[in-house]
Amino acid sequence: MEIDEKVLIDPTLVGKTREEMGVEPFTCTEIRSSIMGIHVFISQEVIAYVIRRAFEGSFKDGMVNNKKSPLNEVVNLSMFNSKKKGAYSDLTMEKKLLLKIQNENLLPKGGGSDQPSL
Repeated sequence: MEIDEKVLIDPTLVGKTREEMGVEPFTCTEIRSSIMGIHVFISQEVIAYVIRRAFEGSFKDGMVNNKKSPLNEVVNLSMFNSKKKGAYSDLTMEKKLLLKIQNENLLPKGGGSDQPSL
């Protein structure tokens, strides 16, 4: 997308390399954003590192009763450092920032900017 955007602005760049266009080299798929004026680059490796999980994994869909899920304890330990369910006010500042990044950039919005889509 960056290359296409640069070519639309300056058609003389057609056929040039990323370096000649002044675009950063492609290393992996990442989310680029700016939060409170700070440029943020998030890749799958960063997400895996922050949640202290392996980069490889599987996705489980269709959990029927998520209130009794065995994963609840793991989530509560990683988010609140407790086996009990916590509240937003119990999160550290780092986790609040990660939640803000997740809600504003990773989850699709439906309608307003404050509500995730169903």
